[in-house]
Amino acid sequence: MNRLVSFSLLSRVLHWLMAVMILDMLFIGVFMAASVGPDYHRLVTLHRPLGIAILVLAILRLANRFRSSVPPLPDDLPPLVRRAATASHILLYGLMIALPLVGWGMLSAGGFPIPLWGQSILLPPILPHNPVLWSWLRSAHTILAFALFGLVLVHVGAALFHGIIRRDGVLRSMT
Repeated sequence: MNRLVSFSLLSRVLHWLMAVMILDMLFIGVFMAASVGPDYHRLVTLHRPLGIAILVLAILRLANRFRSSVPPLPDDLPPLVRRAATASHILLYGLMIALPLVGWGMLSAGGFPIPLWGQSILLPPILPHNPVLWSWLRSAHTILAFALFGLVLVHVGAALFHGIIRRDGVLRSMT
């Protein structure tokens, strides 16, 4: 019986494309929060469509994950590490979908227009205008973004652990 040794090409392309997009988005968000003036508006102009692109790609990636096989984890991994890997992937997918939705909801609750490119494409509001809800969602968006950043660091650390320390093929399966 042949063991699957790497993810499909589509899985790998989506993974690395989203990795770049998510890291860009996290840094844009940090700089946005620390900026005032014209830099802020330029960053917001990048942040919104990138968030929607991440949402769309995360849904595509999740659908691809359900329809394609994935390489098994090494047999000698302890059960706790296996459960942690599964939980971290579930959390990553959850955050990749939740963060853009919370951002979209936040802008909707704030009564802000949600342009994607200039004024040519506007997203419809998904929540009613409500300043209290906007405030709550803004805090939630920030907390979730920090959680995603932390989880990305753990994910990168685990990948490096598999690639440099264990040399068990896990990192190679996604490259």
